[in-house]
Amino acid sequence: MDKKKTPLLGLTLDELQSLAIGLGFPKFVGKQIADWMYRKHVRNIDEMTNLSKVARERLSEHYTIGCSDPVDSQKSVDGTIKYLYRTTDGHYIETVFIPTDDRATLCVSSQVGCKMNCQFCMTGRQGYMTSLPTTEIINQIYSLPERDRLTNIVYMGQGEPFDNLDNVLRSTEILTETWGYGWSPTRITVSTIGLPQGLLRFLEDSRCHLAISLHHPFPEERAKIMPIEKAFSIEQVVALLKQYDFCRRRPMDIHAPRQRRLSFEYIVFGGMNDSIRHAQGLVDLLCDLDCRINLIRFHTIPETSLQGTDEDALVKFRDYLTAHGLFATIRASRGEDIFAACGLLTTKKQEEERRSQTP
Repeated sequence: MDKKKTPLLGLTLDELQSLAIGLGFPKFVGKQIADWMYRKHVRNIDEMTNLSKVARERLSEHYTIGCSDPVDSQKSVDGTIKYLYRTTDGHYIETVFIPTDDRATLCVSSQVGCKMNCQFCMTGRQGYMTSLPTTEIINQIYSLPERDRLTNIVYMGQGEPFDNLDNVLRSTEILTETWGYGWSPTRITVSTIGLPQGLLRFLEDSRCHLAISLHHPFPEERAKIMPIEKAFSIEQVVALLKQYDFCRRRPMDIHAPRQRRLSFEYIVFGGMNDSIRHAQGLVDLLCDLDCRINLIRFHTIPETSLQGTDEDALVKFRDYLTAHGLFATIRASRGEDIFAACGLLTTKKQEEERRSQTP
């Protein structure tokens, strides 16, 4: 990206229209710019051929598209591809493309590192560097080689999306508005550990699907692996969710349309959260919510005593939840051999190299 010029990528329609007026052009030029970027994915302002030559020249004096290709990639034996992007200010982020027979999902990052320090997550072990601007979030999609194959996007990469909510919501606006990518919000899922102010704002302002990182039903035990529990408990998160459209429908509401889907992410650790006691705790905690539970195998990370559960215990755990009214599935692990699976994303090595090279 050109550091001397302001990137257009990541600007909303209102901002592009104001930009056009500020340069002395009609308001509709902003709509044309949006179309060239978010529908046609141009790489250079000169490609915007329905803008006059004068308009393109004046626009190019101050602005650039702001897209940049991945600097590296790794492909798993299962077809998953992990891409490394270098941000404008020299940081690094990872993005994961996950193809299946009928879907192609992109797992995007919202921060470089993370503040939340969850004990089972490599990103949390990396520490926090910075939040990504909207440009850097959208670029993970814009410059993806498989962009045109995408069916779904999940904000489950590096970082806590609700710790960077302004830019996350701006990016989902670009993805869902008719002047942008025009996607249905149901193609997008945002994952969070449940930061209270961010959660409330998301519930009010977004129609995208929501995923909550749960990982333990009991507050005192959850706090040992997720420090956020001490500030805002999972019980408070669930109480807030029950005020919205995730409560189980009464019989007369059976045909009411779902506005969005709620899911809970639950990494299953051997001897720590995989017993029937824990399964019953989940049933008690979530029984009034219309939700699904995604059970995730733990992928061992360095310097931790946590271990994954065995397959028999995992299946028994799922079957107990299902038998007691909670829709539970075991998520297939993807990209583990290239450290692209859940909890394994980190650019710590690249960040250390970057710091060592900085004068």
